[in-house]
Amino acid sequence: MYEHLVLKEQGRLVEVHLNRPQVRHALSRALMREITAVARALSERTDIDVVILTGDARCFSAGADLNDAQAWADDSLSTVQRRDMAGTGFRMCKAWEEMPQITIAAIEGYAVGGGLALSLACDWRVLAQDAFVSLPEIALGIPLTWGTIPRLVNLLGPAKAKRLTILCERVAAPEALSLGLVDYVSDKGQAMVRAQALAAQTLAQPAATMRMSKESVNAAATALNHATSYMAHDQIALAASSPESRAARGQALR
Repeated sequence: MYEHLVLKEQGRLVEVHLNRPQVRHALSRALMREITAVARALSERTDIDVVILTGDARCFSAGADLNDAQAWADDSLSTVQRRDMAGTGFRMCKAWEEMPQITIAAIEGYAVGGGLALSLACDWRVLAQDAFVSLPEIALGIPLTWGTIPRLVNLLGPAKAKRLTILCERVAAPEALSLGLVDYVSDKGQAMVRAQALAAQTLAQPAATMRMSKESVNAAATALNHATSYMAHDQIALAASSPESRAARGQALR
């Protein structure tokens, strides 16, 4: 059914495994459309209460596929087409954030850029002890979009959100936990095991009240998210077409 995803269903739990290992699960437009589609499909399932999202033992995701990202600055495309392409990640993250089930990201190795952005749309994040996360977008000449900035502000507050967004630091697991960027740190190679244990704890709770509680928390936390991120499609198209942005991405692709 999916070209770049592997689904494993175990009772009321579904595991969604990203499956582009040859490019470290880089988020191409095709993969992002599948991730969006699976979120929407699972959202309709009343027999599923927890969804775990993961990559593999090497990494969660290397972020947005920079080969695809060149289209953001393709002057041969119409503004409508470029905005639609730039909005793919926003729609993907929004679909995961709005799922009624509890969602858990299990991260081994690293979650970089769009990979971390996607994990932030989940309810909880489990990061392996030797793993790291980072948001290198500004160093690549593009703003952080996909609705990630309001999610960071909700989790960390404005100063730490600016630090992670602007300085493009690699954040190791212990510090990520201390900052509140992730919720649990596991032993190396055990992120999925810890996520499965967390899923079991969740599945022991009454399903209906669990869904109600998640919806209430999200309503309070995300009330202003759209107002602060709706312009991101235009920001990324504008920034991506600048000479400094083209040069930064070209350097990264070498």
